[in-house]
Amino acid sequence: MDSDQKSFKEKRIRNLTHLYYSRPEIQAAIFKFSKNREICPRYFEGFGKRPDTFEYKGDIFELVKKGATSFHCSEELWKNPLDLSTELNEKQLNELRIGWDFLLDIDSKYIDYSRIMAQQIIKFLNFHGIKNIGIKFSGSKGFHLIVPWKAFPQEVNGVKTSDMFPKWPRILLQYISQKINPMLVKEITKITLGESAQYIRDYEASKEVIPDLILVSPRHLFRMPYSLHEKTSLASIVLNPENIEKFELKDADPMKISSEDIKDFIPDSRENEASELLMHALDWAKQNEIDNPEEAQTVTGKYAEFKQIELKNLTEEQFPPCIKKILKGVGDGKKRALFALINLFRSVGMDKVELEKRVYEWNEKNEVPLKKGYITSQLQWGYRRKPIMPPNCKEFYQGIACCVPDGLCAQIKNPVNYVVRRNYIQNLPQKVGKKVNKKQPVSK
Repeated sequence: MDSDQKSFKEKRIRNLTHLYYSRPEIQAAIFKFSKNREICPRYFEGFGKRPDTFEYKGDIFELVKKGATSFHCSEELWKNPLDLSTELNEKQLNELRIGWDFLLDIDSKYIDYSRIMAQQIIKFLNFHGIKNIGIKFSGSKGFHLIVPWKAFPQEVNGVKTSDMFPKWPRILLQYISQKINPMLVKEITKITLGESAQYIRDYEASKEVIPDLILVSPRHLFRMPYSLHEKTSLASIVLNPENIEKFELKDADPMKISSEDIKDFIPDSRENEASELLMHALDWAKQNEIDNPEEAQTVTGKYAEFKQIELKNLTEEQFPPCIKKILKGVGDGKKRALFALINLFRSVGMDKVELEKRVYEWNEKNEVPLKKGYITSQLQWGYRRKPIMPPNCKEFYQGIACCVPDGLCAQIKNPVNYVVRRNYIQNLPQKVGKKVNKKQPVSK
């Protein structure tokens, strides 16, 4: 986003925030959904402090008066979100977590693709006996679907379901994605190739709308219902399933939302309504020997065919602004930052010795360094599989407060694309110079 675009979008949403968030019914809807969740305000580009919670409905407008433009929250439910810390280990997080909602974040370049996938997922969930599904517009070009914690069994074969985040939600996501994919491809083909395409399938277009597993991760935040979206200035409104087909972006105009339009994002689920779905997904994972859903994604996901590249004369100046900021050290989100660094470095063909040197030097710059054993285990796990690209340039980097885009960022989708372009540009003069020299007359 260039400076003019940024200035326009920031001015547009700031003209709305006080008028929109001052409405008691909007505050009530956001506050009600925040119970037992970690929340975080966003100040147009940067996020606020974490962890945080709302104590009163009025807290929402107080943050708006300080510059907040949107509000985000966790899919995990906590006894006391303020006890969260990046230094908690898995056991401590499990003790603090009381459950998790199953959130499906559907996003695409085209709202019609997202609409089709949302409809196919709803049909599939209905088939498994899940009738109560929360649906809301993401605020941009997608939808959020939610199956509440209440719908899941508390234990499966003696294992506490609350302790199985993010593994079981990731398995659920992969299971659903695989099962609906044939119908998803068929329906999207009708858009891309026309209704008459009976025997041809557009497999590439469907890849534009496959949910990303990294979004189902510890302490991941998503946009709260009825929060505004910075890029579009639209509201993340809650929808009924039957309204998805007719939904248009203008329906999310924050100035046209009436009190009667406001609905709960969390439906009134039946207890254990999602038990059948979970059992089928776990059986499917066992049959397909999927023990680590993240690793499985590297084989079957969007970047299955991605091949490691090797760049010459690679320098830190060629890294995107988010990576440069991470390399200066971070406070919150160190594990997510490490995930991004390892996958970026491997994707651009960085030498193993150089990679480890950079990672360990980065860790020493963090406010509270990660334990060396954790970094070692992540490196070893990474080396056992083929390289995958780091997360795309979206909310992942905003979530760790390191997204500070420059002019090139608006033209790329992933940090790897940024590095490749910068590397090419910086090596270009040298290549051109060689060609020019060949054409110079030879002195005699």
